[in-house]
Formats: sequence, C-alpha cells, structure tokens
Amino acid sequence: MADASATPARARPGVVTTSSWLLILVAAVQVVNLILTLTTIGTVREVMRDAYRGTSVEQAADFVWVFGLVAAVVTLLLAVALVVLAMMNNRGRNGARITTWVLGGILICCSGGGLLNNAAGGMMKGGTTNGDVPSGQEIQRRLQDALPGWYGPVTTLLGVLAVLALLAALILLALPAANEFFRRPKQPAWEPPVPGAAWPAYPQAPGHPAPGYPPAPGQPGAPGHPPA
Repeated sequence: MADASATPARARPGVVTTSSWLLILVAAVQVVNLILTLTTIGTVREVMRDAYRGTSVEQAADFVWVFGLVAAVVTLLLAVALVVLAMMNNRGRNGARITTWVLGGILICCSGGGLLNNAAGGMMKGGTTNGDVPSGQEIQRRLQDALPGWYGPVTTLLGVLAVLALLAALILLALPAANEFFRRPKQPAWEPPVPGAAWPAYPQAPGHPAPGYPPAPGQPGAPGHPPA
C-alpha cells in the first residue's frame, strides 16, 4: 500500500541533466585518450631509448614508459569517477555536486596547463641540461616524426573539448535552478497531540455499544441492571 505522506519525487531541472551528459562526454574523451596512449606508448618508448642511448640518463625511456602506464590507469579511474558523479548528481546528491566541483577544478587546471604548455612548446627553444643529453626540442622532433601525423592535432582537439565541456558542466551545477534541486527538502515536523483534543472514534459495530467506560449501576444502559 503506498504511503500517502511520502515526499514526492523532485523534478530534475534541465541544467542538471545537461551537466551530467557533459560529464559523461568528458569521461568518453578520457577513454579515447587512454586508447591513444596505449597504442602509441611502445613507439614513444623506442624513440626515447634511441634518443638517450649511451647517455647518463639512458634509463629515462623506461621511466617514461612506466609513467605512461600509470597515467593510463589514472585516466581510466577518472573516467569512471565522472560517470558515477553524473549519476549521483541526477539524484540530487549535494555531496556529489561538491565533489564534482573539486575534481573538475583539478582536472581543468591540469588539462588546461598541459594545453598551454604544448602551445608554448613550439615557441620555446629547448636546451640541454647535460652535454650528452639531447635537448627537449630534439626529443619532440623525433616523437613527431615517429608518431602519426594526426596524433598531435587529435590529442589537442580532445583536450580542448574536455576542458570546455567540463567547465560548462561545473557552471551549470552552480545555477539557481540546480541549487533548488540539490537543496534538501524540508521534512514535516512532528507535532504532539494537544491536551484535551478528541481522539478519533473507533467504528461502532451494529448491536454493540460504543467503546468507553461502562455506565454506573442504575444508569440507563448498564448491563444487568434495570433502568431507574
């Protein structure tokens, strides 16, 4: 039997739904980046080995390879976390919204910083920190020659798309319509019964007196006693 006093479900505003879909889009972009990383990490390792062979940092190629695998695992975990947060935001969980702001802000700072660094990398001249170590500019040139021509533009486009989608999702969660949705509904306060108030009467069966105190002897209706 349905409880008539249950709190009705709140209508989810469109800004929250759109924000959740944007979070799922960012998660999909993270998965695509993960696939690109795994398909090119072997080539990157070989280029780094050739570049650092015979130098004092010859093991740097293996370090870059391990770092790439760790970054791939972190990317997958972030994608899962974004999907989970999107689902919880759709249910009006304010804690999930706060977590989305924190995690989204960190991702925007990291991704935006990486995009700016890549954009400025072509204008900065790389130098060598040691006489036998190739410069960063030389390493970048070798990577560009070894990787497919579409790899750089595609990764940059995906990075820009993820940053813009994540920024829009965070802004939508801060709009007034979203605030009303995430605000906890007020529960009706319990009110004690007022002294002297009449309690609800029980239904009276036919042929039986109403429940209550029995009449005193000699009063009309007393069982076993004639009326006065």
